[in-house]
Amino acid sequence: MRRLRQLAERTPAGRERYVDLLRALAITMVVFGHWSVTVIGRDAAGQATGHSALGDLRWAYPLTWLAQVMPVFFLVGGYANAASLTRLRARGGDAAGWLIDRSARLVRPTSTLLLVLTATAAVAWLRGVDPTHIREVFWFATIPLWFLVAYLAVVALTPPMYALHRRLGLAVPLVLVALVGLGDLGRLNGPEELSYGNYLFGWLAVHQLGFAWHDARATPPPAGPATPRPTKAGPTAPPPAQTDAAGPSTPDRPGVRRRRLPTSRRAGLVFLTGGLGAVLLLTVLGPWPVAMLKVPDERLDNAAPPSLALLAVAAGQLGVILLLRGPAERLLSRTGPWQLVIGVNLVVLTVFLWHLTAAILLIGLLDAVGTLPTPAVDTAAWWAWRAPWLLLLSAVLVVLVAIFGPVEARSGRHRAGRRTPRSTPARAASAVAGYAAVVAALLVNSTTPQHAPEPLGTPVPALVAYLAGAGVLRLLRSGWGTRG
Repeated sequence: MRRLRQLAERTPAGRERYVDLLRALAITMVVFGHWSVTVIGRDAAGQATGHSALGDLRWAYPLTWLAQVMPVFFLVGGYANAASLTRLRARGGDAAGWLIDRSARLVRPTSTLLLVLTATAAVAWLRGVDPTHIREVFWFATIPLWFLVAYLAVVALTPPMYALHRRLGLAVPLVLVALVGLGDLGRLNGPEELSYGNYLFGWLAVHQLGFAWHDARATPPPAGPATPRPTKAGPTAPPPAQTDAAGPSTPDRPGVRRRRLPTSRRAGLVFLTGGLGAVLLLTVLGPWPVAMLKVPDERLDNAAPPSLALLAVAAGQLGVILLLRGPAERLLSRTGPWQLVIGVNLVVLTVFLWHLTAAILLIGLLDAVGTLPTPAVDTAAWWAWRAPWLLLLSAVLVVLVAIFGPVEARSGRHRAGRRTPRSTPARAASAVAGYAAVVAALLVNSTTPQHAPEPLGTPVPALVAYLAGAGVLRLLRSGWGTRG
C-alpha cells in the first residue's frame, strides 16, 4: 500500500488517468467474462472438460457488444504507445530503443507463463500423461496469447504507424476499415484468404484511434481570438502548457486538427449512435453474427478475424467512453480509486495471462477431491454455481498474481529522466529479429491444433524460437549494441 501511495503522489498532473482506468476495466471484464460463460462437463472417458456457454445462451448475444472489450484494450494501447514513444524520443531515444524497452513489460510476464506451463507439461509427460491431453490443457491455458500476438504486432508497428498518423491523421484508420471490409467480402464470398489481413488491419484501426486520442490530449485546440485582459499587476501571462504522459503539449499548427480524435460529449453521442446503427445493420439485417465473442459451431466469428461488425461495436464503445469521461475523471481525482487503478495496472498483463490457468487449477483441485459440480448450462443449478465459481476463481488468481505479478511490476519501472542512447544498426536489426521471433513463436502456438500430440504442450521449434527471441531482447535491454 505504501508503494501505491507513493506512485499516486508522483502521478504527473497532466496524466490521462482515464486511460489507465479503461485498461484495468477491460482486462477485468475479459477475465470475468471468460469465467462466467465457462461450462464444465465430462467427456466419454470421464475427464473434466470445459467449453463456452454462449451456444446455449442466445438471449445473451447482444450483451457481448459490451462484454467484447478487446477494442478498448487496443484503443488505450494506442494512446499509451504514442505517449511512451513520444516521451522516449524526447530523451534522445529511437524506434529500436523504444521497442526494446516496450518488450520488457510484454515479454517478461509472457515468458514466465510459458516457462511454467512448459515445465509442468514436461513433468506430466515424464509421468506418462498422454501428449494429446497435455496439449489440450496447454492450449486452454494459452488462449489469451491469441490477442497478445495481435497486440505485440501492433506494438512493433507503432513507430511507422505513428509517423503515418502524424502525416495523414484519421485518414489512416478509415483506410484500414476499408481493408477490413474487403476482407469481410472475402470471408463471405471467397477467397477466404483475403480476410487473413483483418487480424492486423482491424486491431490497427482501433490502435490508430488511440494515437488520435493522444494527440487530442497533447495538442489542445487554440483558445480562439479572445485576447487576455490586463490586470493591475500588468498584462496577463499565457497559461502554462498542458502536459500528459508524453510530455508538454505543442502549439496548434496546420495539420494538427486532422490528427485529433473528437472527444466532446457531442462526438460521444455521434460515435455511440453511429456505431449502434451500423452494428444493427450488419448483424440483424446483414450477414454477421449478433455475438461479438466466439460461439461454438458458428461459421462466422466477428473477432477472429475482426469484422466490420466488431469495428462498429468499437465505435459505439468509444462513444460510451467519451460520454463517461467526465464522471470517471472526477472519481479518479480521489486518492483511493486512483490507487486501486494503479495497483491493477501494475499486474494487468499477469491477470490476463494467468486467468485461464486459474480455472484449470481450480477444476483440477475440485475434481481431485470429488466436489466438481457439472450442472447443465442455463439451469437453476448452473446459475447458482456462478457466484461461488467466480469467488473461488478470484481467490486462485490472487495467489497466482501474488507469485508471478512482481515480474511484471518490476518490468514496468521506467528510467525516467535519463537520456536514452541511440541504437547501432546491429542493435536495431537484433531488436527486430528478436521481437519477430517472439511473435512468430506465439502465433505458431496459437494456430497449432488443440488436439495435437505435443509432449511439451507447444511445438518444440516454436518454443526454441520464442526463447531465442526473448533472450536476444533481454540481452539488448542490458545495454548491448548502444553508443553514446
